[in-house]
Amino acid sequence: MWKKTARAIDKTLAFVEEWSLFIAVMTALIVALANVFLRKFTPISLYWSDEVVRKVIFFTTYVGASAAVRSRSLIRVDALPQLFPVLKRGVTLLSHLAALFFAGIMVWLGWQMTVMAYQDEFARTSTLQIAEWKFYAVLPAVGVMMFIRSIIVMVEDWKGGPAGE
Repeated sequence: MWKKTARAIDKTLAFVEEWSLFIAVMTALIVALANVFLRKFTPISLYWSDEVVRKVIFFTTYVGASAAVRSRSLIRVDALPQLFPVLKRGVTLLSHLAALFFAGIMVWLGWQMTVMAYQDEFARTSTLQIAEWKFYAVLPAVGVMMFIRSIIVMVEDWKGGPAGE
């Protein structure tokens, strides 16, 4: 039951992460290339392209953090478990707890920032005039994704194998 549920959640989150990252990066790439082409060969410049690229970097940083939990690519110090292999399980648990704490902070503070930006009618991007709360909403959403992923990875580590096997 656990493996089937964890595998379904993992596949769903992977689909959302991969396609949202693909679409965001392709959008930024096309907009940036179009701006460079237009600037070099015509007198036209897309004044809003820098804003699009900045927002894509913001988005991909946080969605990439959730993907990093899945692939176990978060930054951690692994010198201690290499020197003392008996500490590996404890240090790994501490690392997972730190990821859960960070995800919880992202949800809590991200939600507060989203609500504050939603209540401020003037909180808009400078050139495209998109409501900022839409960008801040990424924080609690990704925090939830990271929390779920961290729980799945913790259980996999505790049981001794990926949930998908």
